[in-house]
Amino acid sequence: MQQSVDKLVRWIKAQVAAAGAHGVVVGMSGGIDSSVAAVLAKLAIPDNTLGLLLPCHSIQMDVDHAYMVANKFQIPTRLIRLDSVFDALVAGLSDDSLVPATKTLAEANLKPRLRMTTLYYFANRLHYVVVGSGNKCELGIGYFSKYGDGGVDILPLGNMVKRQVREMARHVGIPEEVIDKPPSAGLWEGQTDEQEMGLTYDQLDTYFTSGEAPEDVRRRIEERITRNAHKRVMPPAPPF
Repeated sequence: MQQSVDKLVRWIKAQVAAAGAHGVVVGMSGGIDSSVAAVLAKLAIPDNTLGLLLPCHSIQMDVDHAYMVANKFQIPTRLIRLDSVFDALVAGLSDDSLVPATKTLAEANLKPRLRMTTLYYFANRLHYVVVGSGNKCELGIGYFSKYGDGGVDILPLGNMVKRQVREMARHVGIPEEVIDKPPSAGLWEGQTDEQEMGLTYDQLDTYFTSGEAPEDVRRRIEERITRNAHKRVMPPAPPF
């Protein structure tokens, strides 16, 4: 596992150098993926790594966990609360003529998009690279908000399934409270990744490492892969 850590650290360094950037900025949600990404970033660019805590009607435990990781690994942070910005935007966008059933998801997706905007504000001001925390399972089925948490410059965990992220988290010393809590994007109260996906990370890990899955699970995974393919490519342009 230390070899994997070392390779990712070298890769991050190379990406930052290739971009001609001065450092890295990473959103720290208090979850396992962003915690591992932040620690790798700190190891790669020890003097110029900034962690942004961007709660938006988030639970306090997630903020506490983000600080726990930042303090343990001496990652400089900024806390920017997006609650009032989100509320003002939702109020300004309110339109009773729109389909009511689409309201929850549309509003939930504003949160990662506001976070993306904030990350790039600091990246632009500091000439930093934005580090994302998506893993192979999430990227593979498109479980991320387009131009939200998918809007980043580099994805150091992009070829690691969830099990491998957990193993790396334990290896580098991420607190067990962070590793063991149910993964959640924090889109609404009580939301968990597995509940929203209708799939477990164990099922996804198995599929993306071996190609094996029960037929009903395979069908659901491959439906998501197809439906969300547009998230993984540049917008199409006509060939003429």
